[in-house]
Amino acid sequence: MSDPSSAGGTNVAGESPRVEPTIETDEVTITDDAELERTIGLTGGLAIGIGTMIGAGIFVFPGLAAGRAGPAAAGSFAIGAFVALLVALPASELATAMPKSGGGYYYISRGLGTLPGAVVGLSLWFGLVFATAFYLVGFGYYAVDTLAELGVPVGDGLVIPLALLFGAGVTVLNVTGTENAAKLQNGIVALLLSILIVFLSYGGLDTLGLIGEPSAPEQFAPFGTTPVLTTAALVFTSYLGFAQVATVAGEIRDPGRNLPLAMVGSVLVVGVLYVAAIFVATGAFGSDRLSTFGETAMVEVGRHYFGPAGAVAIVFGGLLATMSSANASVLSTSRAIYAVSKDALLPQRASHINLRYGTPHVALGMAGGPILVLVATGRVELLAEVASFLHLVTYGLLCVALLALRRADPSWYDPDFRVPGYPVIPILGALASFALIGFMQRTSQLVGIGIMLATAGWYAYYGRDVTLKGVVE
Repeated sequence: MSDPSSAGGTNVAGESPRVEPTIETDEVTITDDAELERTIGLTGGLAIGIGTMIGAGIFVFPGLAAGRAGPAAAGSFAIGAFVALLVALPASELATAMPKSGGGYYYISRGLGTLPGAVVGLSLWFGLVFATAFYLVGFGYYAVDTLAELGVPVGDGLVIPLALLFGAGVTVLNVTGTENAAKLQNGIVALLLSILIVFLSYGGLDTLGLIGEPSAPEQFAPFGTTPVLTTAALVFTSYLGFAQVATVAGEIRDPGRNLPLAMVGSVLVVGVLYVAAIFVATGAFGSDRLSTFGETAMVEVGRHYFGPAGAVAIVFGGLLATMSSANASVLSTSRAIYAVSKDALLPQRASHINLRYGTPHVALGMAGGPILVLVATGRVELLAEVASFLHLVTYGLLCVALLALRRADPSWYDPDFRVPGYPVIPILGALASFALIGFMQRTSQLVGIGIMLATAGWYAYYGRDVTLKGVVE
């Protein structure tokens, strides 16, 4: 497989040399040959995808989603999974053609040009920051509930301090090595899936009336169709994990095989779990009562089915899930910053790699700082929707970039995986991503647009003289 930056030149043997992206400015040509080590296998890739997605959808959103859409919130999660799959397939093709850290930024910059790439790359940085802050606030709620279940009630006043403390700890962990973070991720996800499979299997049988007393049927969509779509826009944050696999593509072993399997596989696994979780949760209490429990509604669902032991299992699972989501998101945020900096759209210092640990320590600091600031706001729904807005823009443009690259057919574009049903899948992926943005709250839309305008302003000020080699203009 060749690299977009290696389109020209041959070596003595007549083979095309593999070189890293070259960035030209009006003053200097910059070549950065430093690369991150490929230490993440298929299990690690799946763990990043599943571990990031499994947190919010099951442990934070059920009460909020049921209050908005009733039992039809299960349909909202199904819509989110469908949109994610429409994007995961094009992303898989692009990732196997360009297995580089940075994910959507790298693909869009090479397919659509430097300006769209810069706006997306910088917006992706902020989108991941908002998503990570959302996960950390969820961690704070579950940490407080865990203490309460253990007989140490501390009140909600400790939610934000605990979230801040854990966020700082995860950032430090990622600085000490990607392999350390990946090992933590694998262990958390394995334990979490074990808890969820037992819980959802029993709860599903109970809801269906196969064991225990059958629950009274509830109107599926009591508020109509529109709330189902607006809820899908809210909960789409739950599906950001598959794209975070692409942001660490430069560290995935055998990317031609492992990237598509990790991205598509993680969406399928988590989508099934989400729909099952809403089905079980609304079956336990009904959507009206479930909505009154807020961000930790699943704790009460666990208590309903298994008593105090069930509540403890769920708070522990929620703690694991939000830990997993935050850990994977900090990792991905830093890689988005690393990729943009490596292309000279941010100061080059941000792409420096720590010689002791082999990690982009400056980029990790640039990720962790803004995350902690947003955590302090505690605005769960706003954080979730702004993250979704910025990612959906990236996903829509990612599908457009695939169409542009296929049409231009540059010599270096040689993916190991190709989207089935081309061009229908990427066209539907782009349309669905942009359409879902229209169902978000106005405040979230305005914040997202403001961030994108700010990133365009930064490009005009700092990066307008940068030209990326291998870009299809």
